[in-house]
Amino acid sequence: MYPVLFEIFGFPISTFGVMVAAGFLAGGFLAARSFERAGLPGKAAWDMVTWCVVGGLLGAKLWYVAEQVARDGGASAFELLTSRGGITWYGGFLGGTILGLWAAHSSKVPLLTAANCAAPSLAVGQALGRIGCFLVGDDYGVRSDVPWAVAFPQGLPPTIDPATNEVFRVHATMLYETLWLLPVGALLWRRRARSPFLFGEYLMLSGIGRLVIESYRLNPILVGPFSNAQVVALVCIAIGASGWLWLRANPAAAATRAKG
Repeated sequence: MYPVLFEIFGFPISTFGVMVAAGFLAGGFLAARSFERAGLPGKAAWDMVTWCVVGGLLGAKLWYVAEQVARDGGASAFELLTSRGGITWYGGFLGGTILGLWAAHSSKVPLLTAANCAAPSLAVGQALGRIGCFLVGDDYGVRSDVPWAVAFPQGLPPTIDPATNEVFRVHATMLYETLWLLPVGALLWRRRARSPFLFGEYLMLSGIGRLVIESYRLNPILVGPFSNAQVVALVCIAIGASGWLWLRANPAAAATRAKG
């Protein structure tokens, strides 16, 4: 674990923050390339990615706080907001999507074009951000004895059994996501000129990964055997698949929406 990468004048620079910045730069570069390829200004892509990151971080934290306060009425919202860990991916996804599309609309970029151009960036940025989660020991999975399981004795929370004070190992689900999303990002980048709804493909592929990986996390069950995150993943898969099929069957409508 490397929660703090280095210090500047006594101010700690967290590895999570560095990896979020790396995801922002990589995502911004890819989005700008896609925007320019579509005849749109690269600056609009950077504006959109910036607001995606802001919305993602705010949404992830605020949703986590809301969940914890609803679950435990005695929880302090302020303490949760200022704590080092605690985020939810679906809150981040929702917040990032809303502010990202708002930024695209403000720049007069057609929303379908903006979403399609952003799809590879989202996968790559998310993959790099998850490396940051791994380095600070946050958002890991359930106990495991598989050879690649990892212990986080200083994690958020520490992987220490309170009854025995024994350090145990867990599934490094953050890295599972990284290993899934990087190839997804590469695939989407290769398909950006051929897909009728690239953002829909991102929703489907990232949703499938989330659906599987969440089975290795300990989360409250919401419906049947599915946790909150898995239900959101199923919704994303359904939206992505239905949108992709509809736009493929109606190429004229897809072209019209891509032009605004």
